[in-house]
Amino acid sequence: MHERDKRAMAADVDRLLSFTLPARDARGRVVRLGPALDTILSAHDYAPAIKHLLAEALVVTALLGGLLKSAGSQVTLQAQTESGVVDLLVCDYRDGELRGYVKHDLERLARLGANPSLQALFGKGYLAITFEVFDTGQRYQGIVPLEGETLAEAVEAYFAQSEQVPTLIRTAVRTGPGGSLAGGLLVQHMADAEEGRERLHARPVTPEWEHVEVLAHSVRHDELLDPELSAEELVWRLFHEEPEVRVHTVATLSRGCRCSVVHFEEVLARFPKEDRREMSDEQGIIRVDCAFCAREFPILD
Repeated sequence: MHERDKRAMAADVDRLLSFTLPARDARGRVVRLGPALDTILSAHDYAPAIKHLLAEALVVTALLGGLLKSAGSQVTLQAQTESGVVDLLVCDYRDGELRGYVKHDLERLARLGANPSLQALFGKGYLAITFEVFDTGQRYQGIVPLEGETLAEAVEAYFAQSEQVPTLIRTAVRTGPGGSLAGGLLVQHMADAEEGRERLHARPVTPEWEHVEVLAHSVRHDELLDPELSAEELVWRLFHEEPEVRVHTVATLSRGCRCSVVHFEEVLARFPKEDRREMSDEQGIIRVDCAFCAREFPILD
């Protein structure tokens, strides 16, 4: 076995941990991405700034995915702009599977320098977050302006405006030739002191939440990125003085592109025959590109 694979197996990466603090009416999620992140980023020859952006988006998406309760449910994070350097950023999570893609203008990106701000990348844009609950078929979507220093701040604004749920998110990203690591922490004030609702409802901010917020703020970037520090240990470091910390679930994360010949055949079947003919080449083949995994699927019409 390759030495890097051995390290990956021993490290606490590609895992999502859920926990609650009953005495504080709060819940949280911790995620750390490693090999799964490298797999997603390697699908395209992204510039360092775009790698960092997509890595943060994947961390946030995984944290949001941890809020889902039923198998088959999905959360999608999508950011679009009006004439921005980044045209589209989209990530989604379903049953532990992550995927993500960034469409951008490479020439304009090069003119921004090494570390462009979120504002420089997106200009005027918006962030849409969609929760699709498999059990009920319900679909919830909130849209907020893409503002703040980071994507995490924009998602905090989403919960404040669309859900009226106090939320704190912290992320950290490290990319480079030796491989990528990214981690994140999400904590929320639970609705009516109840864990498990798909749709949260507003409740007043309390001293209990303010206490949790202060403790969560203390998390360091190096702690979020340390693969030798387990998610359980990180939660214990932050909240060990609490009367009770309940760890609920641990999910294993992976890159999960759901493209297939069958899927694209079903999609193309919805188009009129005349439209499919225009899409076909001289051999009657429609070549479909998957942006998420950068593979081409030849579909015989």
